[in-house]
This record gives sequence, C-alpha cells and structure tokens, in this order.
Amino acid sequence: MLADYHVHSEFSDDSWYAVDDVCRDAIRLNLNEICFTDHVDYGVKPDADHASLARVVDGKAIVNVDYPRYFPTLAAARERYAADLAVKRGLELGVQSHTIAENRAVIDRWGTEMDFAILSIHQVGDAEFWTGDFQRRRTQQEYNDAYYAEMLKVVEGFSGYSVLGHLDLIKRYDPEGIYPFERSRDVIAEILTRVIADGKGIEVNTSSFRYQLPDLQPSTEILKLYRDLGGRIITIGSDSHEPGHLGSYITLAKRHLAALGYTAYCTFDAWEPVFHPIDEQ
Repeated sequence: MLADYHVHSEFSDDSWYAVDDVCRDAIRLNLNEICFTDHVDYGVKPDADHASLARVVDGKAIVNVDYPRYFPTLAAARERYAADLAVKRGLELGVQSHTIAENRAVIDRWGTEMDFAILSIHQVGDAEFWTGDFQRRRTQQEYNDAYYAEMLKVVEGFSGYSVLGHLDLIKRYDPEGIYPFERSRDVIAEILTRVIADGKGIEVNTSSFRYQLPDLQPSTEILKLYRDLGGRIITIGSDSHEPGHLGSYITLAKRHLAALGYTAYCTFDAWEPVFHPIDEQ
C-alpha cells in the first residue's frame, strides 16, 4: 500500500500540476491512493471570487482554492480513475489564530465534500516564513517561541482538521540553523497532547529529503514524543507541487517510522482514519 497524503494541484496558487496529470502520474508510480490537499491561507490570500484583489505571480492570482470548481473536479477524478487509484478530497488549511472563523466556515460549508484536512501554520500575524518577514527583527528563540505559541493557540481553538502538517515547519526557513528541540519540548508536548485528546494526528512530510534537512519533518524527537504520549494517527505526504515530487520518499518514511516503533500509518475516508500495517506491501 502506497499512499501520498499531501498533494497539490493547479488549484493551489503555487502549482500548475493539473489534477488529471497528478492522477495519471500516481498510477504510473504505482501509488494506490492520493489525497489532494490544496492551499487555503486566509489573512494573506483572498478567496477565488475576489481574485481582482489578489497579487499576481508568474501569471497566477494568489488566492485560496476555488471551492465550487475544486470539489466537482476531484469528484470527477475520483470516478474516472477509480479502477486504478483511490482519489481522496482534502485541503491544507494554513490557519492563524485570527483566521479561525474563516477556516471553520470552510469546513462547515464544504466538509461533507471532504475526506481529510491538514492543519498547517504557514504564517503568524500574516507574516510569511519563506520570505523571512516573520523572522526579521526577532532572535531565533523569539521566532521559534512565537511560532509554537501560535500553533498551540490554533489547536486549542480549532478542531476542523485531521492531522497537523509539517509540525516543525519553521526549521525549514530558519536562517540560524536548527533550533534545539529541548528548548521547545514543553510547548510541543502541549500541542501534541491537545492533538491527541481531540482525536487528531500528525503528518510525516517527506519534503524534508528534497529540502536536504538534516532530519525528518517533524523531527525524530517530535515523532518519539508523539509516540510516547500515545499518538497513533499518522499520515505520510510528499507535499508535491510538481511531477518530480509526487510520491517521493514515501517508502523511506515508512521505514523510518517502523524504526521508531510505529506499527501503522493512516489514510482517511470521510474524515475517519483507516489504519494500515506499516510493513504492508
């Protein structure tokens, strides 16, 4: 069983990868299941029906998923490729503490069309990590502390998700290098305790390999902590945006999880986790 549970398509503002092409490539790569998780980032992006207000980068408006087009497109793909590929419907919700209401409204409106949602912290106070705007004029401790404090606030106030995505994302954009886990351990434990209590899970994001990070994402220490706290729900996703990303390092991530003592990973169906033996072929 090979499943990629973090897949972006043409419906994400940072991808041109057509849904049909993703599905055909997934079949060619012998993937059994994929879940589309296109981007929603309230606070820094308008909805697609307000595209005239959006920035345009490389000819593409920087907007949230066009929901009325997205979900029918995925439903059609689900039917078209059913004989060879399970196609699941999801979103990657970039939630901030001040955009919880908007994200809750998305789930209230579109949740019945979905199987799965990733909760990610992509910005804090509308300041982006990848541009360095969030880190600027802060010490390494200050921006790491602020990042995890925001994550804790979000998981305490929002439960419309399935797994917490790339939990230590901030390290990907840390100009000072890897911040010691021990300095954030207590707040990460609080976050994971809330995630587990709410019946949610976390993701292993295999883009850590293509970004040449020195460890998994989330880190080995976080995966051990989640395991020790009783966490069981875990998905694996490539965070693909183009053909070369799709399905990458999924098997390797499973091996790492097995070495850490995990016996199962999850896919989702209509918001319910489905557990698969980690050594299942």
